[in-house]
Amino acid sequence: MSRIGKKPISITSGVKVTLEGQNITVEGPKGRLERTINDQVEVKMEADQLLVTPCSDKSGTALQGLTRSLIANMVDGVTNGFSKVLEINGVGYRAELKGSTLNLSLGYSHPVVYPLPKGITAEVDTKANRITVSGIDKELVGVVAAKIRSFREPEPYKGKGIKYADERIMRKAGKTGAK
Repeated sequence: MSRIGKKPISITSGVKVTLEGQNITVEGPKGRLERTINDQVEVKMEADQLLVTPCSDKSGTALQGLTRSLIANMVDGVTNGFSKVLEINGVGYRAELKGSTLNLSLGYSHPVVYPLPKGITAEVDTKANRITVSGIDKELVGVVAAKIRSFREPEPYKGKGIKYADERIMRKAGKTGAK
């Protein structure tokens, strides 16, 4: 049995959870999220808690912890939201937000234009060269942050590129000149 899957999910005040067959809907002060649960797992509502139990032996047990974490992230997202901070390092590298489109100058011959998906907001701090990606869906916030990072991943010699704020780049020594 999964240790994470056994823990009940507590529903905070202001959050409404609706179960309809294999569909779960979570509504809160920040918004609404929907997800379809795998049929190998059963979700039960008891008082102000949700319990996730496996229906079958092997595959249900494997999905129990995953399902519990996904639902807990939905509840946390509609109450608090999620955010990821990206830092831009490099001479002439900058970001600019126009409406719901992120324009990036990353040393290419052309600007990189990235339209933000629905449900995601971004803030650009031009002084510190930081981009803050935020939203209520943890998975979507992570995917968008990874996509922005992939436009110019940090390189190990000078550290130029886009990196997560808490990421540490392992630096390499350059070539030593011939004497």
